[in-house]
This record gives sequence, C-alpha cells and structure tokens, in this order.
Amino acid sequence: MMPPIALTIAGSDSSGGAGIQADLKVFAALGVYGASVLTAVTAQNTRGVRWVHPLPSEVITVQLDAVLDDLPAAATKVGMLATAGAANTMAARAKARRLPNLVLDPVLVSSSGTQLGTVEAVEVLLPYATVVTPNRDEASALLGWRVSTPGDMAAAAAELASRGPRCVVVTGGDVTDCDPSDGGESVDALWTENGARLLPLPRVTTGNTHGTGCAFSSAIAARLALGDAVDDAVIYAKGYVARALDGSREWRVGGGLGPLDHMGWSTKSTEGGSA
Repeated sequence: MMPPIALTIAGSDSSGGAGIQADLKVFAALGVYGASVLTAVTAQNTRGVRWVHPLPSEVITVQLDAVLDDLPAAATKVGMLATAGAANTMAARAKARRLPNLVLDPVLVSSSGTQLGTVEAVEVLLPYATVVTPNRDEASALLGWRVSTPGDMAAAAAELASRGPRCVVVTGGDVTDCDPSDGGESVDALWTENGARLLPLPRVTTGNTHGTGCAFSSAIAARLALGDAVDDAVIYAKGYVARALDGSREWRVGGGLGPLDHMGWSTKSTEGGSA
C-alpha cells in the first residue's frame, strides 16, 4: 500500500503556524503523506517576521530533484518563492510535467508587512498552475489595480485566469457581502472554465488567523492528491479552514496572531483526550 503523496515547496515558519510546518500538518490531517522542499528560512513568531534567509537556487534544486526522483507526488503546493532562481527551477520542473496538480499560493508580504516573495517569481509559475490562491492584496499586486469588493474579486479571478492557470480563487476573509446582523460572511471568488462565482461561508470571529492562506492552499493540494475534482477540492478546503479556525478560537498561543487547530486538538481536549 502507498498513501497519496503531496509535496509542499515553501518557506519555514519557526513558530509552526504557517509555511512548510503548517502545510505538513494539513497534509497529515487530511490523510496525505507530505514531502517538502524548503525555499527560505525565517525567524518569526505570532507577532511578526524578524529575519528572512532565502536559500540558494542550487540548494532548492537538489532538494526538489531528490524528492521527485523517488516519491510520486500526486499534487504540489508552492508557497514562498523569494528569488527568481527558485521560481525558474519550479517552472522548469512544471513544464516537464513533474509537478502535477500544482497549487500556487502567491506569498508576497507577511501580515506584519515583511516582504517574503516577489510578483515576478509568481508570474513565472502562473501558466503552469492548476489552482492559484491569492488573497485580495496579492491579487491587487499581481494585477496592478485595487481588489476590494466581492465583485472586484470575481473580476480579478477571471483576469488572473487569462494568464494560464486552470482555476483561480481570490480569498477575501475580511470582505462582507451580507447583513451585518448575521455576523458577516467570509467570501471567496472562484473562477473555473465555467466562469466566476462567489463562495460565502459564515465568518469565524477569531484572532488566531496565522497561516490561513497556507492552510487553504495545502488543503486544496491534499484533496487533489486524493483525487478530488478542482471545484470539489476548493470547496472542501474552504470548509476545512473554517473548522480549523473555529477549533482554535479560544487558543492563546503567543502574543500575536495565533495558529489554526489542524488536528482537532480542541475537540480531543473537550472529549477528554490528549490536547
């Protein structure tokens, strides 16, 4: 027996809430074996990023080829790409069809304002992506115009899709498109070959949102590795993130933006299991 394998190519988060560490937690939670290629080392915690060290392209290349030469990855999530060299390495492997079901999370700036990736690096990979998952700010940077409302998000998803990816999801966690008395909704805009549509879910009110974008993109990759159609993988991933946010709602991990509950630890604690 061989479990489905997903590969994450991303930066390290020393606090464990985002990046490769979060991706591997998501893969494990969803029953997928995770492999990894590190693109950068960061020193960060829940309060912010203190230091970023992009790895040399040759270090990224040897990691990537070591994995691909031995493990048949069914899906690949690409996150932080700090250099053009790293992006070109990924593009070459993607062009050779060695990075199936590529989910591109265009990490550009941390929530505390630290530059992590570049627009140029993301654009190199766009034509090879199965799914691209920018948030509103990342979509704005990629397109050169401000993406604000759910209508903007749908238009942005369509415009980004014209650059090559099969599917685009513009996430809009803090955008509301409903009656405030209902508590608000988290609205994403999904574009596929059938056009654009909005995906609303009830908002989870919490300060623990560190790594939300990483969780969403890696959950999509995990579900693609398990054989889901693209639409189904996106919808499942949105629900997964909502559950993980809800699970950590009462957590106090660090003094800043806390992480998500990927393994159902809160439920286990409530039921009397190990927390």
